[in-house]
Amino acid sequence: MTGERPLLSRWVADERGMTLTEILVALGIISIGLVGLASVMPISSYGIQEGNQVSTATFLAEQRLEQLKAAQWTWNPTTGAVDCLGASGTDGSTWTFSGGNPPGSFASCAGANFDDETPSSNPLPTPYNTYTRQARIQPCDAAGSGCGVSDATIRLVTVRASYTPLQGVGGVATTQEFVELSMLIARR
Repeated sequence: MTGERPLLSRWVADERGMTLTEILVALGIISIGLVGLASVMPISSYGIQEGNQVSTATFLAEQRLEQLKAAQWTWNPTTGAVDCLGASGTDGSTWTFSGGNPPGSFASCAGANFDDETPSSNPLPTPYNTYTRQARIQPCDAAGSGCGVSDATIRLVTVRASYTPLQGVGGVATTQEFVELSMLIARR
């Protein structure tokens, strides 16, 4: 036992370095990992972009919903009704998003304007000018109106914000995606 070093200390003290075979094996393992990582990059970029567009569309829909919620719709027995909220129609065919009517503009209500906002007409301000925002307001005064309640003092407000997403392969999609928020608003 004298003069012999233990196996561990011999291995630690061995300073010959790595062999060419060991380096080639390590390079092969690293290459496989990098190729796998490179194939995931486009998908992760798509996911990040999709999340950005969905959260922006949600923000725009919430913003319009808050504007509509703040619009004056009151009833006073002495002065009558003040309706700055408006309605898009009384039946389902006039308040839908496809061909429906936005609630009107009200000059008497500090210029409240809830018209449709699209990139081609009445665009949103930059950087949101590629988004579309629409609002539809349906009276809930008839049974079967889709409100879940039949009451003339309640309206169903639905806001849709649309965007054109990227495709997973990097191109732009041909169809629009949208976020749709709804709220029941009562006359105050």
